[in-house]
Amino acid sequence: MTRVARTDGSPALTGRETGPLPVLAVTGLAKEARMAEGPGVIAVGTGGNPHRLRQFLAERREAGCRAVVSFGIAGGLDPALAPGDIVIAAGIVSESGRSPADSALVRSLLARLQDSRLRVVSGDLAGVDAAVTTLAGKAELRAVSGACAVDMESHVAADFAGRHGLPFAAIRVVCDPAEQALPAFAAQALKPNGEPDLGKVLGALVRGSASLGSLIRLARDSSAAFGSLSRARARLGVGLGI
Repeated sequence: MTRVARTDGSPALTGRETGPLPVLAVTGLAKEARMAEGPGVIAVGTGGNPHRLRQFLAERREAGCRAVVSFGIAGGLDPALAPGDIVIAAGIVSESGRSPADSALVRSLLARLQDSRLRVVSGDLAGVDAAVTTLAGKAELRAVSGACAVDMESHVAADFAGRHGLPFAAIRVVCDPAEQALPAFAAQALKPNGEPDLGKVLGALVRGSASLGSLIRLARDSSAAFGSLSRARARLGVGLGI
């Protein structure tokens, strides 16, 4: 597999594959991409920007992979879910409708993660193009979609898989729970490559659009989420277990 660097820092497949095709892990954050990538897996991401991700994937005339997996953290919609809980998507609900995940992949992922001391559930994920930052917005999305969590990449990844006739799955871990609003600055405090933009975080604190308490809560929830994601990734192994 040959990779080339893109200007936004995300890897791109050249189409000159040798040997078995990899699994494509679609992520939002650079930390998610680093965690996902490994033997049998190539990770791509565009800094939590679904519009840029959609354009990036649309440039691929050939998929260059054997399956597509959305991988990373998510916002909780189901009040029963806590930071660190893992959602294996049964389907993705977006404005264009519902796209079911590949049932065989769902069963395989659930089987691999059972007895791992991680709380794992299966349910629908909501895919959105803009971050849901308020409690009212989360409650409304939960009522409309029935989804248990929300992220900004899964619907784009599912569309890409559908266009190329590839099996699709999503592994997402709850970060901010349903009863906690996501700080409004969080979705913008990212560089194009998905790394945190500390300048924007500090700017939000100075302007008063972010509080120290909200940052501490987000850091705590993120730690729980990425801890579970890391343990799940280790459990899945080569090719994300696919």
